[in-house]
Amino acid sequence: MDLSAIKPRSLVEQVCDQLSEFIRTERSSGKDRLPAERRLAEQFGVGRGVVREAIKRLENQGLVNVRQGSGLHIEDKLHRPLTGSLEMLIPNEDERLRQLNEARIAMEPQAARLAARRATPELLTALRTIHAELVAAPDIQSAIETDMAFHRAVAEASGNLMFRLILDSLAEIGLASRKRTIGLTGKDTAIEHHAAILRAIELGQPNAAEQAMHFHITEAGKDIRLS
Repeated sequence: MDLSAIKPRSLVEQVCDQLSEFIRTERSSGKDRLPAERRLAEQFGVGRGVVREAIKRLENQGLVNVRQGSGLHIEDKLHRPLTGSLEMLIPNEDERLRQLNEARIAMEPQAARLAARRATPELLTALRTIHAELVAAPDIQSAIETDMAFHRAVAEASGNLMFRLILDSLAEIGLASRKRTIGLTGKDTAIEHHAAILRAIELGQPNAAEQAMHFHITEAGKDIRLS
């Protein structure tokens, strides 16, 4: 077996790790700004060039947004690199949406099943609120955004962070999908299907929640093909 020397981690990598941890702490406390680049360099005891490179890496990962004249803002867009990759790997939108639907069928019914077992009172309240917002949505764009928020809330209620992160990763493609479904047929079908999913989750019925979500996404796939 060939062995090679273990390379020491660079200053940039160390700063990235510490900044990532700092961002998680700040986000959990409701903050959305980072100290200025100069201040970070002082705190880490490194040059500003090291901090600048670390920030650039975190920006590419979707954790930081550098705004001209406004400083460093914390972001929650870890999905951004995957979205760009999918557009390059699957350039045809029809094929992207077909594969998206297959991925959702494989994942979201299980998320709904777990949500029926694990949803907390707070998350149930959030689901009810989002559903009511969909019913009251005044236009198609609002309905699309609220539809996506409902699915994200179901993933959140599952208690499995992976489901929510994956849905976030597919969010921009999901937007294109909804433009073809809700944009084509209106919001009434989504309202009916979401009501069934919500009811099963509220009643703590995993099988019913899974089946309702599976039916919902399968029907959405049919609408995409018709569009």
